[in-house]
Amino acid sequence: MPSERATRTTPFTAMSVLERASEMEGVVHMEVGEPDFEPPAAAIEAAAAALRDGPTEYTSSRGKQSLRDAISDYYDRRYGVDVPADRIIVTPGSSPALLLSMLTVVDPGEEVVLTDPYYACYPNFVRQAGGQISTVPLDPDAGFAPDVDAFRSAITRDTAAALVNSPSNPTGAVMSGESLEAIAERARRTDTRLVSDEVYHGLTYDEDEHSVLEYTEDAIVLDGVSKRYGMTGWRLGWMVAPPDLVETLNRLAQNIVICAPNHVQDGAEAALRMGDGWLDDIRDTYRERRDFLVDAADDLGLSMGYTPGGAYYLLLDVSHLPGDAFEVADVFLEEAGVAMTPGPDFGDGADDTLRASYATSTSDLEEAVSRLDELLTQTAI
Repeated sequence: MPSERATRTTPFTAMSVLERASEMEGVVHMEVGEPDFEPPAAAIEAAAAALRDGPTEYTSSRGKQSLRDAISDYYDRRYGVDVPADRIIVTPGSSPALLLSMLTVVDPGEEVVLTDPYYACYPNFVRQAGGQISTVPLDPDAGFAPDVDAFRSAITRDTAAALVNSPSNPTGAVMSGESLEAIAERARRTDTRLVSDEVYHGLTYDEDEHSVLEYTEDAIVLDGVSKRYGMTGWRLGWMVAPPDLVETLNRLAQNIVICAPNHVQDGAEAALRMGDGWLDDIRDTYRERRDFLVDAADDLGLSMGYTPGGAYYLLLDVSHLPGDAFEVADVFLEEAGVAMTPGPDFGDGADDTLRASYATSTSDLEEAVSRLDELLTQTAI
């Protein structure tokens, strides 16, 4: 029999939809956050050279010194904060970094505060540590921006950790610097560990993004190269650890992940060394796609009345359509060939929604909208 921990782990619906949709012909894929641009040529060349010429053996569990130096330089250049390389631990993707974080700061039975909606995998990482989940509801009328007062009420001295994500998956909401600072201060006052998932940084469109490291060094920050460098399958992430948790997090990393792939670390370093201009044209393209999809959602009667400030997701309102969100997603896939992720995977606050990713070509987005328009106009759905 599987363990209770394994039994309580829910499927990641986006990946389940992807598996199903990939077996069908002609599907427009809007179910996963898969960038449609190629990784930087410099990253490909560096990784290929490492495979060809070596070395390819184990690295330190912390990651190569040169990569950690590049990450440190990134925080100095981008946010003006000093993050010593010895506080950085490289991981094979940001998901293992989140697991290591939960295992480090949460004991069985302790509370972890999440926003609702939340990234679908967050509750499962909390469960692996035996934690209990408490949520802060987000309001679509406020663009899903976290309410600082609600966070202040939710984070108490009984809270082990609070997890924030900006830009957000699945809403695309971006937290202001003032909100991050206030939540960081509340965490400090209640001796709560703040964990900030910043993997979508670089993908904001109308407002500035801020790292929680601008306001505290006591938070755990998660990031990686998957989203802004189009390197999802490379699986390269990192943690910026608070000074008091560096050795503990590294000890867990030594046992659980050993190290990130050697050649991928070289590729990630090359990407980071390119500077911040890499995303300029890509960001403009995403902004155009976002605006197109927001307008289309309104025309299709699926709008939730907000415009995401970052990432590449938009929640669509399907509460007025027959069936629940899973059934609507099935109809969209089977009848229109458009794959989206049912919102309940992202919490009660997304219960009557579908998550649509615009990390796909503009032509595919136009085709998806055309198909849905025909479906919604000509059928009884």
